[in-house]
Amino acid sequence: MENRHAALGLTDDDVLKIYEKMLLTRLVDQRAWLLNRMGKVHFLVPCQGHEAAQVAAAWALRPGIDWVLAYYRDLGVALTLGSTPRDYLLSLFAKAEDTYSGGRQMPSHWSSPSLKIFTGSSPVATQLPQAAGVAYAAKLRGDDVVVYVSFGEGSASAGDAHEAMNFAAVHKLPVIFFCQNNLYAISVSRDKQMAVEHVADRAAGYGFPGVVVDGMDPLAVYGAMKEAVARARRGEGPTLVEAMVYRFMPHSSDDDDRTYRGREEVEAWKQRDGLPRFRDYLMGLGLLTPEADEALHRRLAAEVDAAAAYAEAAADPEPEDLLRHVYAE
Repeated sequence: MENRHAALGLTDDDVLKIYEKMLLTRLVDQRAWLLNRMGKVHFLVPCQGHEAAQVAAAWALRPGIDWVLAYYRDLGVALTLGSTPRDYLLSLFAKAEDTYSGGRQMPSHWSSPSLKIFTGSSPVATQLPQAAGVAYAAKLRGDDVVVYVSFGEGSASAGDAHEAMNFAAVHKLPVIFFCQNNLYAISVSRDKQMAVEHVADRAAGYGFPGVVVDGMDPLAVYGAMKEAVARARRGEGPTLVEAMVYRFMPHSSDDDDRTYRGREEVEAWKQRDGLPRFRDYLMGLGLLTPEADEALHRRLAAEVDAAAAYAEAAADPEPEDLLRHVYAE
């Protein structure tokens, strides 16, 4: 089997760690869904099917240095950059120890000053002009940073996306627009959102590159991200990377995806699942054995078990703290 990762500057250890983060993301997401179905957590946005794109994109960044404005499905990004299963599960249970918001915010609204993960807000696409603003500030200060902002293809239909990309292009800002195109903006299919085939087709209208990659292939995603990061660091401006992915689960725990897509379509996309594809790649090169893979599953499952037990047993926020950080004190 051809060694594709060496040409990208990735070591054998790198790709094994990428696989580990992809697997961890899948296991955490599966546990979160189970907790929701049991009625223990009230809402979540699953990411199964997006793991390859998210982990590979984050792998091209420098945790704690580059700024990240993630969207609500970016569990793999958060875990790759240094957030933990415990952090995420504490937020799902809305516990006082929730590192994202102290139990105040909806799940998947990532936040970490130390990891440079910018606090997200609920309206879709608002993170795009915010990312352009962060990148503009960094350029004015002369900071050696790249700004990563991710979004679904549905957000590309919002005016915020146009304003952000136009502003970033005019000022040649070091920002990477990372679109995770899973073909549905909740229940609205791609062909009802845009007349072009790809969101990346629009990049030419702003004057910067647009790249379409197989989002189920972490090496393809990493290659595109590596070049986008290099362009940004050279002062050549933004890049729009569109990763073609598919969410295997409903849009959220409150969505019934059977009303707008057939089971045959979902099953067909599952045959392209990036997790077993990457596992087979590693095994084909002799970097991973079935025994090592099974041991990794057991270790990560135990980590998720412990995180879920801790989060469920953790203390709830005090009612009198409800309005802290809302009004000036």
